[in-house]
Amino acid sequence: MNVKALLADVEAKNPGEPLFLQAVTEVLETVEDYVAKNPKYDKYSIIERMIEPDRIIQFRVEWVDDNGKVNVNRGYRVQFNNAIGPYKGGIRFHPSVTLDTLKFLGFEQTLKNSLTTLPMGGGKGGSDFNPQGKSENEIMRFCQAFMSELYTYIGADKDVPAGDIGVGGREVGYMYGMYKKLARENTGVMTGKGAGWGGSILRPEATGFGGVYFVNNMLKAHNMKIEGKSISLSGFGNVAWGAATKATELGAFVKVISGPDGYIINEKPMTQEQLDYMLELRTSNNNVIKPYAEKYGVKFVAGKKAWEVQVDIAMPCAFQNELNADDAKQLIANGVTMVCEVSNMGCTADAIHALQHAKVIFAPGKAANAGGVGVSGLEMSQNAGHISWTGEEVDIKLHQMMDSIHDNCVKYGRQENGYINYVKGANVAGFIKVADAMIDLGVC
Repeated sequence: MNVKALLADVEAKNPGEPLFLQAVTEVLETVEDYVAKNPKYDKYSIIERMIEPDRIIQFRVEWVDDNGKVNVNRGYRVQFNNAIGPYKGGIRFHPSVTLDTLKFLGFEQTLKNSLTTLPMGGGKGGSDFNPQGKSENEIMRFCQAFMSELYTYIGADKDVPAGDIGVGGREVGYMYGMYKKLARENTGVMTGKGAGWGGSILRPEATGFGGVYFVNNMLKAHNMKIEGKSISLSGFGNVAWGAATKATELGAFVKVISGPDGYIINEKPMTQEQLDYMLELRTSNNNVIKPYAEKYGVKFVAGKKAWEVQVDIAMPCAFQNELNADDAKQLIANGVTMVCEVSNMGCTADAIHALQHAKVIFAPGKAANAGGVGVSGLEMSQNAGHISWTGEEVDIKLHQMMDSIHDNCVKYGRQENGYINYVKGANVAGFIKVADAMIDLGVC
């Protein structure tokens, strides 16, 4: 495998798509040694096939706002790879969504889903629709219009979307309601559904819970405990809320929470009321953290990132590339012990290299945030079997899943000097299952 030549080809075929190139570069550079030792992957051109999506669906979404004006947005679904199961991945509503965004997410999702050990392929979808400032009825009308275009391409054993940034339980409900009406069936074609109509208990918390379980495993592997550790989080949606909830439960101190407008500093461990208020902020569609500071009388720093505050553990939970090289250097200077991506590709490549060079314990999102899609996979199983599990049963399965992912990262990522390269471990472990399945299935 000639990584340099492959990356040049990817860049030439996908011009103006830096996020996709970043995701592919990271994977190719970390699996290079493993592929070199296993020539079968070159024989079947697995890398070349794996970095090319199966298909890309693009469509126009027309919807009417409260003033009667017709609006037009772009909708997408990238069905990236279904070698090990139906396409599986969230739907993102955000003005920054482009084909580049969704290709990188779909590629990452393929390897992430492989790590869960569940039979799920990788996909991603979304729109450049901005939910911020929209009324409830406008969001409902957009979701219905979006699904009216998407529904023919998805199915319980074909492609199972879920939520992502800008798409929570409310939006999933609107989209699933339209799917049910158009397809005239009530199947598990979406996950993240309400617990009363086919959803899994703990799904809203799962990504954040899983991220904290992964952090706990990393700490244990380095002979440390989570109790008393200070944590900074970005974002205040379901992911950050789940992480803050579980970290607090396990005895950690969530010191910093941030949003696009700045960050707050908690002076003491969060209460249940404060954790619940994070969800209120998410559903407000205003994307600001300042009201938290005003409500609870804590310090608010406007226009700055959480990463400048001294903490033991930093957990990006919001957006891709939200933590850059300068942020990493600040964290290192402040003596950070661990950085764990819970957002998808939350750190830039330069930031990751800086953290690894400083021997900071670092975990990539495809491993640390896999708990969300893992519980989505459990929801698919429940829907297919027309059964339900208790929250305790789901939590046990989630915990076991994150333990397994951590073990595989250590297996393939431990270096001769003892440092665990979790990025390499996750990429190699995820790659093997998908690549071997592609070989078994033949060229078709």
